[in-house]
Amino acid sequence: MLLKIAGLFFVALAMLGAVLPLLPTTPFVLVAACFAKSSPRLHKMLLENKVFGPLIYHWQASRSIPKRAKVIALLSMVLAGAWSCYILPSLWLKVLVVVLIAGPFIFLWRLPISDGNYNP
Repeated sequence: MLLKIAGLFFVALAMLGAVLPLLPTTPFVLVAACFAKSSPRLHKMLLENKVFGPLIYHWQASRSIPKRAKVIALLSMVLAGAWSCYILPSLWLKVLVVVLIAGPFIFLWRLPISDGNYNP
């Protein structure tokens, strides 16, 4: 039951990320794979979704993400970090933003790009 709740929570965050420019979508979709163990029916619904299905499929099949998702995720991280550094008043807060973004940025940067074939 806890995995279902977590999966629903992360799907909701992914949906918000699809419409809000500063909230990423890809990481939340990948974490939403909680459905794989908790509810095969909900997991199947996610895989059949036009937006989220390919992301989850490629992640589960080859631990890779589509090129478009990677570019959008990295670009949104850079833009959000740059905007945050622009509006923050103190240098230590700007450094903190850069440090906090660096880890996820490097993780996404190193992920392989999927082959583009989607066969759920």
